[in-house]
Amino acid sequence: MLGLNGTPFQPAMLQLTGIPGMRTGQAWVALIFCVLYLISIVGNLSVLALVVREPALHQPMYYFLSMLSLNDLGVSLSTLPTVLATFCFNYHYVGFDACLVQMFFIHTFSFMESGILLAMSFDRFVAICDPLRYATVLTNSRILAMGLSILAKSFTTLFPFPFLVKRLHFCKGNILHHSYCLHPDLMKVACGDIHVNNIYGLLVVIFTYGVDSVFILLSYALILRAVLAIASQEQRLKALNTCMSHICAVLTFYVPIIAVSMIHRFWKSAPPVVHVMMSNVYLFVPPMLNPIIYSVKTKEIRRGILKAFHKS
Repeated sequence: MLGLNGTPFQPAMLQLTGIPGMRTGQAWVALIFCVLYLISIVGNLSVLALVVREPALHQPMYYFLSMLSLNDLGVSLSTLPTVLATFCFNYHYVGFDACLVQMFFIHTFSFMESGILLAMSFDRFVAICDPLRYATVLTNSRILAMGLSILAKSFTTLFPFPFLVKRLHFCKGNILHHSYCLHPDLMKVACGDIHVNNIYGLLVVIFTYGVDSVFILLSYALILRAVLAIASQEQRLKALNTCMSHICAVLTFYVPIIAVSMIHRFWKSAPPVVHVMMSNVYLFVPPMLNPIIYSVKTKEIRRGILKAFHKS
């Protein structure tokens, strides 16, 4: 059924499902999501506060980490209103225009994360392969320019999506399979010619996730070559250890994306709950794990946290 005041072609309200087929355990799912949001928001705010307050962290690596934490906050806050409304207040509706806005921000922050991870791999490449020029290559102005270019690229690339969706008719109902709005989910209830949306979506994925991941792999191939040329085994391990946090962040981000793609490609008969759970992993796990990874694996972050606790 179409929402109140909806037209036969465009519903005023869309219905969010949450987790398909779930009849019991709503309170436990709500608790899990609340814990995930709490860890993500508190963790990323803590990283941002540490980088701002600690002079020892005023370095290119931690400026990029601040970008990652700020972006992860954006991902969490983009999904938070509808997820909490669905699971905590049992309210399953969102306005059509509000859904398009949420879709835009979720996808924009996701694509920005890929660009930030690429910038962080470039940071590690310069730090290991050309350490003498590290400070001169990654100046504050260049880091700012890289951050703004990532933002501009993601914004301009994703800006057409709401308008491409807005032009479509929705005659297959108004029920979505997630507790938030995603472009592929909206395409399932749209009718008419959706080829433009699908082709543009595929091109965007290829020229963001695809290109970024290739350059990340290339940077680590060059890093590995430089590390293997170091004579001392201790120095080799020390150099590789500076990359471990970033490698974990890259795997946390890209492994769910690859898993979702493989399910769509080779398991077309998968129940909706599988797609929903993988999407939840993709959107909720990286923002939660990234501050934990960098807190555990980065000595300077650990030192800043201990210093803050000691002061308190």
